[in-house]
Amino acid sequence: MAAATHAAAPAPAPATPASGGRPRRTRSPRWRTALRYAALLAVLLIMIGPFLWQLSTSFKGTTEDIYTSPPRLLPAHPTFANYGHVADTIPVWDFVLNSVKVAVSNVATNVVGAAMAGYALARLRFRGRGAAGIVFVLALLVPMEATMLAQFATMRSLELNNTLVAVVLPGCIGAMNVLLMRNAFGTIPYEIEEAAIVDGANVWQRFTRIALPAVKGTLAVVAIFSFMGAWDDFLWPLIVLSDSDHFTLTVGLNFLHGTFSNDQRVVAAGTIIAVAPLIVMFACLQRFFFRGVGEGAVKG
Repeated sequence: MAAATHAAAPAPAPATPASGGRPRRTRSPRWRTALRYAALLAVLLIMIGPFLWQLSTSFKGTTEDIYTSPPRLLPAHPTFANYGHVADTIPVWDFVLNSVKVAVSNVATNVVGAAMAGYALARLRFRGRGAAGIVFVLALLVPMEATMLAQFATMRSLELNNTLVAVVLPGCIGAMNVLLMRNAFGTIPYEIEEAAIVDGANVWQRFTRIALPAVKGTLAVVAIFSFMGAWDDFLWPLIVLSDSDHFTLTVGLNFLHGTFSNDQRVVAAGTIIAVAPLIVMFACLQRFFFRGVGEGAVKG
């Protein structure tokens, strides 16, 4: 009887690679990989092509034709004379100093203000928190041109027109930066702050000692975006500033365009002077930047 029961028992099913093993990675065809790299190379050329052309033009002398056909990227006789002509034509270093003041102030106010506002939206419990978050989202839908007239009237009523303070104030805290910081703070496990509360830490201590060190990458993203926005801004400084002593670099470079003639070599040199600080800043903060993009995009 026991033998019959043992004989009737079903045999265990053999383990199949599909159920227990790791799935095999299928290699894509070579033509598809080549097409992918060709597309990436085309996008790269479209992105950096104008910059490389401006860089090349800035090193070409007056005896070299910049309108040759086909175009020649490498200058035949490289020279730095065009950069000297920029300094002779306009007070470029004064304009650079004004832009540095505006950009550094914008970075400081955005990093501090956006971090505090983002932490409040992500961690603190207060009445109207949801409405405040919606307001920041709606602020992204309003173009700057729609509020520029009201901003100009406000600056005039405060007697701040034709000052660098008026350039900084409208962008001192960006709505996008606040939302980035809110998402970054939202990814921090709340249990860590609960343990700090048990240890007697107040809100400010939790913010400075626990939350901020965990979102350094997102802070770098906010700093880069704020610096780039303030450094590249042209329309608002052009409207609010009237004295050339207060001009930022983007506004001051317009003086390189003459009324009757332009030297494209000098204009290209001025463009490179304006772009160089952005490249240096991104090169120094790129490892924090890519880590910060992930921090701010994990949780909405």
